Amino acid sequence: MTEAIIIEGPGAPPETAGQARMRALRGFVSRFVSKPLTVLGLIIVGVLIFTAIFAPLLATHSPFAQDLANTLQPPGAAHWFGSDEYGRDIYSRIVYGSRYTLLIVFMVSVTVAPIGLLVGCVSGYAGGWVDTVLMRLTDIFLSFPGLALALAFVAALGAGLENAILAISLTAWPPIARLARAETLTIRSSDYIAAVRLLGASPLRIVVRHVVPMCLPSVIIRVTLNMAAIILTAAGLGFLGLGAQPPVPEWGAMTSTGRNYLIDAWWLAGIPGGAILLVSLAFNLIGDGLRDTLDPRAS
Repeated sequence: MTEAIIIEGPGAPPETAGQARMRALRGFVSRFVSKPLTVLGLIIVGVLIFTAIFAPLLATHSPFAQDLANTLQPPGAAHWFGSDEYGRDIYSRIVYGSRYTLLIVFMVSVTVAPIGLLVGCVSGYAGGWVDTVLMRLTDIFLSFPGLALALAFVAALGAGLENAILAISLTAWPPIARLARAETLTIRSSDYIAAVRLLGASPLRIVVRHVVPMCLPSVIIRVTLNMAAIILTAAGLGFLGLGAQPPVPEWGAMTSTGRNYLIDAWWLAGIPGGAILLVSLAFNLIGDGLRDTLDPRAS
């Protein structure tokens, strides 16, 4: 059986399926990078990833080395972003802290996206008591503020970076599940799902092969927009001393320490706080760009 071809016009050469996919990909990339703010977000996140990968080469000092003779030094030639109360170089700690920020964002995202997508698609397609049970469970998680619920989980699990990641993951999946369910409710009543069902496909195959791929664009957008909230929640836990523990150079913990020196040494809290703000803004800009590109209903 020969593969279907696409003819774009009189005399045009046939286009294979692979060429059609490449053309669609080029169109997506062109639309995605056509917005200056999206490009700005990509540049900031690209710099963050580059910094995390090459932290040992970019750092000018060890992030843990103490120099009590040079405590609370303002930004200058010796310490580009100043030094903290133990004489540690703020710039080097910011550079190494980018690794922990990316680790938290990556681990939480790859955890909550599959969980939320699975719960939402199964709930929306199955309906009945399955939908009721799963959505009431989701409502329980949504009834609490994310940070407050994360604090409760960390208090039960114990302070630490790993427990903070787990706590944030447990609080970040319900909005994704709600979104996936709403998409599934629309998709399951479509004609092509009815046709696949008439062909004898099992509910599991329909959900995995047909419903989940249709929900992916919305879920990807939501996860990208959630990355800023993940960073802020992780920084909040670190600020309260429940995230990464000293002397780990985590930005939230650095901001918490710096609040005690705001009057005399603003850079201790201002620079890590600015890094959190900048990276959170970058992920929001990328999420907005993905929404405008992937969602045909967005204008």
